[in-house]
Amino acid sequence: MKIGVMSFAHMHAYSYTESLQRLDDVEIVGIFDDDTERGNEMAKVFDLNYYNDREEFLNLDMDAVIICSENNRHKEMVIAAAKAKKHILCEKPIATNIEDAKEMIQICEENEVILQIAFPVRYSSNMMALKKSIDMGELGDIVAFRTTNRGQNPGGWFIDNSISGGGAVLDHTVHMLDIMRWLINDEVKTVTAVVDSFFHNIETDDAGLLTVTFENGVIASHDTSWSKFKQFPTWGDATIEVIGTKGTVFVDAYGDHLKTFKNDEKALQHLNFGTNMDYELIKDFVNCVKENRQPFITGYDGLKAMEVGLAAYESNERKETIHLS
Repeated sequence: MKIGVMSFAHMHAYSYTESLQRLDDVEIVGIFDDDTERGNEMAKVFDLNYYNDREEFLNLDMDAVIICSENNRHKEMVIAAAKAKKHILCEKPIATNIEDAKEMIQICEENEVILQIAFPVRYSSNMMALKKSIDMGELGDIVAFRTTNRGQNPGGWFIDNSISGGGAVLDHTVHMLDIMRWLINDEVKTVTAVVDSFFHNIETDDAGLLTVTFENGVIASHDTSWSKFKQFPTWGDATIEVIGTKGTVFVDAYGDHLKTFKNDEKALQHLNFGTNMDYELIKDFVNCVKENRQPFITGYDGLKAMEVGLAAYESNERKETIHLS
């Protein structure tokens, strides 16, 4: 299979490209990036061809693209790739507003190309085991969730709302909302949130606390932030506590790690030995294209997760609970 990478604006492009290079049956035909300096640098790092002309890049003989641009550029790149008949894996969040996300989904459907959204946390072996346990009824009826997704402030365009669409709340809500929707196959009914900047002197938000109810009555809280400092042993966390009528389970997507101590700037470090979630995401996308099947994580999944993040901002601004249709 032949795949191209569109933009290295998002740091996940590095691990996704490394994952592609691990697959024997995949050829990376090149990199497109309209940031010439960044594109040339990444082409040298990964020993790939660089293109600064998007049309030329999309005319290459390839089956699919992976899009890791700035959030507000997902729409234009997805639509261009779809019209070029390339299957698509798009970095999260799917877009910065609901209208753009819906248009992206529609254009991909019209051009009969796959649109998968990059939610690698689903591929955690711990999350997979949790899903199986819930589906088998081992926890009984699910009553509530408690989730966290707290990381470091990425800076750059991430803290510019005109480009990112939002700060930590949008960046770190979509992962765990996707997990909760997936675990119970249900949609969010209401969102109540407090959003602010507590840890950094920035104009966008760096933390939020969401209270969510689902259509089936399950209640949930989500603690999201860019609260981890640079010397923290890992970039952050992605955890969920599931409360059921037969039991309670706590799962940490990054829980499989060794603690190491070094005499340098970051004295304590976590070395993960569990599932490489980015690699499993990329491998699944490649297989999805090969088999021409429905993606594990669809554009609609991306839309519904983003919808909750945007509702959190609306709830904070209006100081009231937001009801989703």
